[in-house]
This record gives sequence, structure tokens and C-alpha cells, in this order.
Amino acid sequence: MHNIKELKVWRKSIELSTDIYKALINFPADEKYGLTSQIKRSAISIPSNIAEGAGRNSNKEFIYFLGIANGSCFELLTQIVIAMKLELISIEESKDLSYKIVEIQKMIYGFRQKLVKEIKK
Repeated sequence: MHNIKELKVWRKSIELSTDIYKALINFPADEKYGLTSQIKRSAISIPSNIAEGAGRNSNKEFIYFLGIANGSCFELLTQIVIAMKLELISIEESKDLSYKIVEIQKMIYGFRQKLVKEIKK
């Protein structure tokens, strides 16, 4: 088991989730159950899956949940692009959020590689 509070990737993904929620404040009310809801679910899925993996009994299981978190990153990137194209968020805000998502993806990749090496030992 891993202490999630010590995992930088988990802390960064929590920050991203709060940034996402702040970005959605000005979305139109008619998007509440559409794109807004989907973006929130994707954003929350990232730290949630990291946390679930950290609480599992093996690194192999943790790697699996990191993969799910990475998939949620790709979903979120797609949804941010759609929101930008619909002019619900600015190009600048889209770039900032996308940068943060990609940064988390790189961290997930590196962490997965570390766990794979530990398994092979």
C-alpha cells in the first residue's frame, strides 16, 4: 500500500480537479447534465483511481488503476478541446488545463514504469 498524500501525482491531480471545477463555473446551465457533468466525472476519476490503486494490495493492481487514471486524462483532454471549440472556455484556459493534464499523464507513465521495475525485481 502507498500513502496517497505522499504521491505527487495524486496531489497534482487533486489540484487539476479543483482547477477544472473553477473553469466550469461560467458554463451555461443547459450544459449541467451534458458536457459539464462529463468533464467533472473525468477530472475526479483521475485522483480517485490513483487513490484506489494506492490502496490495493499489490503494485500490479496499482498499475492497473494508474492505467484507468491515464485513460481519464485522455477523456478530459478531449472534453477540454470540445469545450474550447464551443467557446465555453478560452483558448488560453484550454492550453493551461491541457498542459496540466499532460503533465499528470507523464507523471503517471513514469510512476507506472517504476512500479513495473519493482515487480520485475
